[in-house]
Amino acid sequence: MTRPALLSLDEALPQLLTQAHALAGAQWVSTFDADGRVLAQDVIAGLQVPPQDNSSMDGYALRAADCEQAGAVLRVTQRIPAGTHGTQLNAGEAARIFTGAPIPPGADAVVMQEECEALEGHQIKVNKAVPAAQWIRRSGEDVTRGAKVLSQGTRLTPAELGLAASIGLAQLQVSARPRVALFSTGDELVMPGDVAPEAMSAGAIYNSNRFFLRALLQRFGCEVTDLGIVPDKRDATMAALHDAARHHDLILTSGGVSVGEEDHIKPAVEALGVLNLWQLAIKPGKPFAFGKVHRDSGIESVGDACHFMGLPGNPVSSFVTFLLLVRPFVLALQGVTKTDIARTEMQAHFDWPRADKRREFLRVKRNPAGGLDLFHNQSSGVLTSAVWGDGVVDNPAGQTIAKGDNVRFISFAEWLA
Repeated sequence: MTRPALLSLDEALPQLLTQAHALAGAQWVSTFDADGRVLAQDVIAGLQVPPQDNSSMDGYALRAADCEQAGAVLRVTQRIPAGTHGTQLNAGEAARIFTGAPIPPGADAVVMQEECEALEGHQIKVNKAVPAAQWIRRSGEDVTRGAKVLSQGTRLTPAELGLAASIGLAQLQVSARPRVALFSTGDELVMPGDVAPEAMSAGAIYNSNRFFLRALLQRFGCEVTDLGIVPDKRDATMAALHDAARHHDLILTSGGVSVGEEDHIKPAVEALGVLNLWQLAIKPGKPFAFGKVHRDSGIESVGDACHFMGLPGNPVSSFVTFLLLVRPFVLALQGVTKTDIARTEMQAHFDWPRADKRREFLRVKRNPAGGLDLFHNQSSGVLTSAVWGDGVVDNPAGQTIAKGDNVRFISFAEWLA
C-alpha cells in the first residue's frame, strides 16, 4: 500500500480554517463576565476619555503666563477635588487641584505641590518656571468620541474590559461559545481515582489527555461536554459520534486515528459523515483527522453537520497538535480574526545534530543567560517535557541546530493566553 504524502502544517492549517465559520447566536453579556469572550461587533466610543482636560498631579492649576520665572506669588482662590468643577481663574490666581479634577477655565498648566511654598493669606510661592500645558491630560487623549476602540473578532482580556467600561459599556455583544464533545478511545485507558497505581493491570495507563484537553478547550472559550472513555468497539464509537453530533459544534477525540485494527474512529466517522485523515509533516503529532459527522434531520442546530477533529493518542503529540490546529480552529469558530502566534528569535544553548524530515517542535526552557535549554527527552510520550519547558522551538524540516544558532521560539504563556 502506498503511504499518503505528508501534509505540511502550512498546507493543513489554511485548509482547516476555511471550514471554521463563525457560529451564529451572538449574545449580550455583562462586561464583568466577558473575559475571554470574543467580540461579535465593533465597539464605538460615545464620549471622550478623559471627558475634559484634567490634572495628572496633585498641585495647583494656574496661568503659565503668571509663572514665566521662578518665585511668582499667586493667590489661591478655589479648591477643586476630583469629581467637582472649578470656576474662572483670573490673572494672579491659582486653584488648589487634585489628580483627575477638571482644569478650571482660564488655567493652562498645573504645578506639583512639591514645587510650591505655602504663604500666609491663602497665597503660594511657585519655586520654578511653569511651561504651558504642564501636567494636563487633554480631553480625548485616550479615546475620541466616535472612534472604534475595539474590533469585532477581538478576544477580550482584562485590559479590553477596562477600556469598554471607560466608555460606559455595562454589556458587550460576544460570539457564541463552541459546544465541544470530548472523548477518548482506548481499552487501555483508566481514570485516576478508579484504579490505584499499585492495582494497575499490565498495559493500562491513566488517561492524562482527557484532563489537559478539557482544560485547553475551556481556556479557549468552549463549552465542553466530557463523554469520557469510549471502548475500542465500532458500534460504541459510532453511537458516541452520532449522539455527540446532535447537540455540538465540534467533536474532539484523542487516540484511534491511526489505521490499526483497533482504531475505529476512521471507519466510524466515514460511515456517519466525511473524514480527511492527514499525515502531517510535524513532530510530534503526525496523525490528525478532520471531517464532519452528519446530524439527524429535523434537529434544531447550527448547520447540518458537526465538525470532527481527531488527535493522536500520545500525550505530547495530542498537546502540540491541539495548540497548532485545534486552538486556531475553535477561536475561528468564535470569530477571532487573528489566530497565529508570534515566533521570537532566540539563541539555542544546545546542539540538535540530527535533522528530521518533519518540522519539529522541540520542548525548551529559557535560561538565566537569555538562551534556550533543551529537554533531554523529546519523545512524544514524555509529558514532563511540556511541564518542564516554557515553550517550543519551531524547527524547520531538515534543519540541524548548533549551540549559538538563532532559532524560532514559541512561548507556552503566549500560546495558552
